[in-house]
Amino acid sequence: MSAAAGWLLAIDTATNTIVVAAGTAAGQVIATDAFEGRYRHSQELVPAVARLLAAEGLQLHDLAGVIVGTGPGAFTGLRVGLATAKTLAHELRVPVAGIPSSEALLAAAAGPSLLWLPSGPRGLLRVERGGAPQVVSGDGAEIADSDLAVDLEGRAPSTALERGREALAALGPALLRLGAARLAAGDADDPELLVPAYGVQPRGAQGLPADGGVAWSRDPR
Repeated sequence: MSAAAGWLLAIDTATNTIVVAAGTAAGQVIATDAFEGRYRHSQELVPAVARLLAAEGLQLHDLAGVIVGTGPGAFTGLRVGLATAKTLAHELRVPVAGIPSSEALLAAAAGPSLLWLPSGPRGLLRVERGGAPQVVSGDGAEIADSDLAVDLEGRAPSTALERGREALAALGPALLRLGAARLAAGDADDPELLVPAYGVQPRGAQGLPADGGVAWSRDPR
């Protein structure tokens, strides 16, 4: 890939796994990395991007667009990913496309049409392919071996957990495919309106609309 052609960066911090990937403007993978974030997304994400660029000889001034997973997921991880994506897009004056992490995980999986994610310490999120996430009680959930289960160790069948790990490993390429298609069609997001979908609402936000998200404030304080 020539530098003039530009390249795309995809990142996802919706789960315990930090995902970074670089690809062509057509969504073809240049390099990808996925590793356990150890709840240190804020310390690990930017160095991971820097390592990927250095390993592949990519330059930020050649970046053509940013793709970011929007969840659903944990508050801290999503905040780090969205803030990093928005900052890069703003400073480098490139478009940004938000892709639901759940949609990308299901796209990365070969076959399963049902994804399960944690929602707080006891609840679960049930996401059907093409549908909206639904919060269900962990006690009443029936996770099948054929489903995807992510970050649910001890709460889901081992086969579903393994399918989830495989989907996480392929999440970077899936984000690139989905995001590149949107950007190629001119369907970028307004960074100020791009908000995450939380697996559970952050502390102090109970009672707000579930799909309201949290936008950047213009107040400099």
